[in-house]
Amino acid sequence: MKNMKLFGLLCLSIILLLGFMSLASSGSATPENKTLMQPQGVQDMATNATNIVLVHGLWADGSSWSKVIPILEKAGHKVIAVQLPLHSLADDVATVKRAIDLVGGPTILVGHSFGGFEITNAAYNNQNVTGLVYVSAFAPDEGESTANYVDFSTLPPGLLVPDSGGFLYLNPEMFHEAFIQDANATEAETLAVVQKPAHQSLATEPSGPPAWKQLPTWFEVSEGDHIIPPDVQRNFAKRMNATTISLNSSHASLVTHPDEIAELILNATKGVTK
Repeated sequence: MKNMKLFGLLCLSIILLLGFMSLASSGSATPENKTLMQPQGVQDMATNATNIVLVHGLWADGSSWSKVIPILEKAGHKVIAVQLPLHSLADDVATVKRAIDLVGGPTILVGHSFGGFEITNAAYNNQNVTGLVYVSAFAPDEGESTANYVDFSTLPPGLLVPDSGGFLYLNPEMFHEAFIQDANATEAETLAVVQKPAHQSLATEPSGPPAWKQLPTWFEVSEGDHIIPPDVQRNFAKRMNATTISLNSSHASLVTHPDEIAELILNATKGVTK
């Protein structure tokens, strides 16, 4: 009887061992099995191979994209929001190019405001870039500068505040109305505090050959923009034959309309036009 019990225990142990080995084999770490076992949402995210480089403009920094970034990342994209030095156009373009090199291709470049200058130049003849998104931004042709589109002599007195090094701040007391009138006062005050000053030479530096003549483009027009006139934005979009949306927004649409801006960017990653 004792031998029978030992034999029964031995058989049971063998059955359990075989069952465990079968489970381990079915869940083994081949890449194919891992993919198949992932929830559908995770599989979808893994296929979003297009990277996104976000480029801020004057009187802002990379944190101005803070409401847009989580939406893009949730969709499965690798995102970098660059921090421009705003000392010269060449330095800014070099900064964006390094970010593109870091993430590789395919990459969508997104520029807000003066960031349109940087993406227009950084993407030229760059094989890693597959599209350009302009968010209430400049989209210059070769040889053009901001002075071609903004008459600085007509700006309200005191709007620009220079420091001793020739860098210009947007007057914090005028920031809310000029830059982001559709945000609450607290948010506008915070943005005014963290703004990056821009060297005054950026106003007249000419742009180089434009990448928008080589790549598909998307454009958001801010109809309530107090920095870049909406008609100027529409002309940029028309000249590029860009896929265009319009928002009832201030200049800082990326802050006050993050869902719509993120949707435009995601459409660009998918190649959705018109």
